[in-house]
Parts: sequence; structure tokens; C-alpha cells
Amino acid sequence: MGLETVCTVRVNGKAVEAKALLEKSELIVRAPVRLKVPFSSITSVEARDGELVITHTGGEVVLALGPKAKTWAEKIKNPRGLLDKLGVKPGMSIAVVGVQDGDFLAQLGERVPKLSECKPGAELDLVFFETDEREGLEWLESLGKAIKKAGAIWIVAQKGSTEVREVDVLTSGRAAGLVNVKVAAFSETHTAHKMVVPKAARAAAGSR
Repeated sequence: MGLETVCTVRVNGKAVEAKALLEKSELIVRAPVRLKVPFSSITSVEARDGELVITHTGGEVVLALGPKAKTWAEKIKNPRGLLDKLGVKPGMSIAVVGVQDGDFLAQLGERVPKLSECKPGAELDLVFFETDEREGLEWLESLGKAIKKAGAIWIVAQKGSTEVREVDVLTSGRAAGLVNVKVAAFSETHTAHKMVVPKAARAAAGSR
């Protein structure tokens, strides 16, 4: 989520000025109080009179967020999952090439039970492609021919890899006629780059 602010925080009744961060699955409070509240430990959350009131297994924490309180409460109650972050919707035509992450594949199988074949002219909404070798990025040109004009390719690569670096992904994408429009955390070990056909190229293809 990446939301952060400096505000008055009351932890079990004691008030301090501190930095609060709302991450994907936990609330973090930093100096002078250090506290981590996993969403899984929260028993209730409420936005009340400009305050975010959280009850969890370790007690209560209250953040004076003003108008932001409702937004933070909603994000805690309804955290975005990985598939939402990647734009996966029921009914989409999706292909997976080389991705081995079991959790991702299980979630994808529940939302999109039938995957599509990745081949030129397939008119896919999304392609998820993973490679651990720089040479594997040469497949991007072929994959680009399998997506719709408004479709996208998510390139999954290991974080900190010296074999498939971010610059390699961006360079190979441009060579394949694609542009990078988004980067997302795919897992604790992998990052995903979203590649699409540039709008100008889509318009040119539509006019022919």
C-alpha cells in the first residue's frame, strides 16, 4: 500500500508523535514507539471522529489521521490482493509462460479457471512471463504478438538478479516494441514489470 504519515499515536493509552506506515499486510509505527500490527492480528478497525481505532491481539492503537482515517480503515478492511494489483479479472484471456510460483498459480486458477494458449494472434488480455536468463527476454517480441492492442505482458524476474536486471528488461521490452508502465512486487523474491504496446503504436495499427 505504501501509505505513511506523521501523527499522534496512542498505544494502549499512551500518546506520542510518531511515523505510521500502512503496508500491504501490516501497520507499522516507528520512533519513538516501535510497533508492528499484522492485519491477521486485528480484531476490529474503525474510523471515528478523525481517528483510526484499531483493536488487535496486543491491545489498542489509535492514530489521529483526520480525514485520512476512513481511507486507512478501508484499506485495512479490504486489502488488495496480488491478482487485483496485477489487474487480473474474471473472464480475461490469460496465458502463463515459465511462472513457477505456486501461490500465484493457485490464486489465478481460482479467478481464471481456464488459461489460454500463448501464440501469435491469440488476442490475450494478459501474459505472465518469467525467465531467469537474459536470453529468455528475446521471447518478448513473440509474446507481444499474442496480446490485444490494449493487453499487457507481466515480466517476472528475481529481485537483485545479475542475470536478468531491470535495465535488461526495459531494453528488451523497447526492442520488442513495448514500454514499461508499472512495476509491482510479485512475491518476496520476485518483481514484475508491466509491458504494453505504446498508445501511438496502437492508434497506428487501428488506422490501417
